[in-house]
Amino acid sequence: MSSNTLIEIKDLNFSYGNRAILNGINMTAQRGKVIAIMGGSGSGKTTLLRLISGAVEPSSGYVKFSNQIIHELNRNELFKLRRKMGMLFQFGALFTDLSVFDNVAFQMREHTDLPESMIRDLVLMKLHAVGLRGAHQLMPNELSGGMARRVALARSIALDPMLIMYDEPFTGLDPISLSVIGNLIRRLTDALGTTSIIVTHDVQESLKIVDYVYFVADGVIAAEGTPAEVRESAKPFVHQFVHGEEDGPVPFHYPAADYRHDLNLENNCA
Repeated sequence: MSSNTLIEIKDLNFSYGNRAILNGINMTAQRGKVIAIMGGSGSGKTTLLRLISGAVEPSSGYVKFSNQIIHELNRNELFKLRRKMGMLFQFGALFTDLSVFDNVAFQMREHTDLPESMIRDLVLMKLHAVGLRGAHQLMPNELSGGMARRVALARSIALDPMLIMYDEPFTGLDPISLSVIGNLIRRLTDALGTTSIIVTHDVQESLKIVDYVYFVADGVIAAEGTPAEVRESAKPFVHQFVHGEEDGPVPFHYPAADYRHDLNLENNCA
């Protein structure tokens, strides 16, 4: 593991009971880079984030974060390591009974001994970074979807993490908000020198901002490469996914019996 590698995933396997989800995953994430994990629904993308955060343990193989193997840490060590991670959940997941200010301040109050005067300055700095310093007194129900996602982004960088994980950050956003969030992810990654991992279905927006892409299919890394390599890939699965084609390795029709047989056409024609 090189000094520039923040995350190393090696021969990773994971199952829910007898149902295999991930089979021999190998991937790395370099410091200061934006990495996308793409693939169809149920392919194991979000499970990868859960393994990186230590929410679940692998069946075999390992996830190494900053030279520490996640599943070998005890409870206190894991909680300490998680302070170096930020997470932006799908749809933001703000605390509905807390103001914008208090949502961003929450981790600072829970995990630091900073005085309130310093927390105030830091919260306003984080909100300013996402363009919402003027909204610090609003409640979550007063925010648009795009604004809520930006507040959640400010909260995810509250403790200046080494890693920020994004679970479908573009879902449900209008084109303007989607572009704003994408540009913020790129700018904050560069400004903070952090590493960003994005789980997403939004191919076109992601390819504008990421440095490297991993495609997950049937529990394995089906393809990987830079955005330019992905766009030009001749691999059928990647081509279908990038261009949104109806049929290909991922079929439009769910497996079924012969159509004529289901409609009794064979008997009617006899």
